[in-house]
Amino acid sequence: MMEKIGSIVLLTIGILFLGAPLLFLTMFFLHQSYVWLLVAAVLLVYILLILRILQFFKTKRRKQITAFIMLGIMIVPTVLAGQTYYESQLATVDSEVDIWAYHPFTENNQITKLGEVSTLTLDGKMPKIDGATALYPLYTAFVQATYPENADYFKKTVMVNKTPDAYNNVINGKVDVIFAAAPSERQLKMAQQKNVQLNMTPIGKEAFVFFVHKNNPINNLTLEQVRGIYAGEITNWSQIGGANEKIRAFQRPEDSGSQTALQYLMEDTPIMEAPREDIVSGMGGIIQQVAQYKNYKNALGYTFRYYSTEMVQNDQIKLLSIEGIAPTKDNIRNNTYPITSEFYAITTNTSNDNTARLIEWILSPQGQGLVEKVGYVPLNE
Repeated sequence: MMEKIGSIVLLTIGILFLGAPLLFLTMFFLHQSYVWLLVAAVLLVYILLILRILQFFKTKRRKQITAFIMLGIMIVPTVLAGQTYYESQLATVDSEVDIWAYHPFTENNQITKLGEVSTLTLDGKMPKIDGATALYPLYTAFVQATYPENADYFKKTVMVNKTPDAYNNVINGKVDVIFAAAPSERQLKMAQQKNVQLNMTPIGKEAFVFFVHKNNPINNLTLEQVRGIYAGEITNWSQIGGANEKIRAFQRPEDSGSQTALQYLMEDTPIMEAPREDIVSGMGGIIQQVAQYKNYKNALGYTFRYYSTEMVQNDQIKLLSIEGIAPTKDNIRNNTYPITSEFYAITTNTSNDNTARLIEWILSPQGQGLVEKVGYVPLNE
C-alpha cells in the first residue's frame, strides 16, 4: 500500500511540474478557451493513472463506468471552450447591442441603405475608420454607400473600439478618421503632447440624455438639478419632488464619450467621485444597471439619444425631459432641447486622400440625407 501511495505522490508532483508550465504557455500564447481543454486533459490523465495504480480496472463494468465519467469530464470543458471561443468571435462592445448586425457588406445586416446610387465611389486605399459605439451604425452606413464591396473590412479597415481607444488610434496615426463626440480635456492634452492637431468636422447633431427606470415617478430634471446630483449636493429624490430614496447616480469611465459630455455639462462644477460599483464600462451596461428592478427606485444614468432609443431599445427605462423639453429629434433639430451637441469626423495628419473625399461627401446633401435616414439629425435643415 505504501508503494502505491508513493507512486501517487510522485505522479502528483510530476503532473504539477509539467502541467503548470503547459497551462501558463496556453494562456500566454493561445486563445483562453483552450485553457479549459488543457485543464480537463491533464485532470483526465491524472485520474486514469491513479486508478491504474490502485488497480481499479479489474472488471469490464468498472472500465465502462470510468469511460462514461471520463467522457463527461471532457464534454463539459469542450462545450465551455467552444462557447468562449464563439463569444470572442462576436463583435460585441460591452453593451446590449450586437455590433455584428452593423458589419458592412454582410447578408441581412441592419445597416441603413442609401437607396440610390452614391455620388461618391472610393477606389484605391480605403480610409481606416474607428469610432464610438453609438455612431457605428452611421459610419458603417457611410462605408456601405461609398466603399467597394468587401465583407472583410471589419476589425481591419472599419473598427469599433469605443471612444477612448478611437481617440488613441487617431492620435497615434493608426486610423485615418474617427467618428465621435468632442474630445475630453485629457484627450486634447494627449494630442498636444504628441504635437498632433485634431481636425474636427461636425457631421450631425445628437442629444445627451438622462434616464431612470420606467417606474420612477420623476419625468423631468432641470440643468441645475442635474448638476446638483452629479456634484453630490442632491442625494435624495425627495429633494427634487420624487420618492424618499437615495439617488444612485451611475457614471461612465474617464474619456468615454458620455462621461466627457457630462463634464462639459457640469462646466466648472466638480463631479462627485462615484463608488467603483457605480462606474459602468459600456453604455449598454449603464442602461442595463438602471433597468434592473432592484435599482428601479433610485438609479439615474446618461447616454446619447440614438443609442438608447434605436440601438438598445430597453423598455425598462425612460428618457427624462430637461427643463421641460423632451429629447426628441424635432427638439434636437430646432435646438430647443438644452443638451444638444454636434458629433464629428476627426482626423489628424492622414496621408490618405480618400479621407477628405469621404468627409466632403458626408457633408453633401446625399451624405446628410443618410445621416437623417440612419436616425440622427443632420447639421442643416
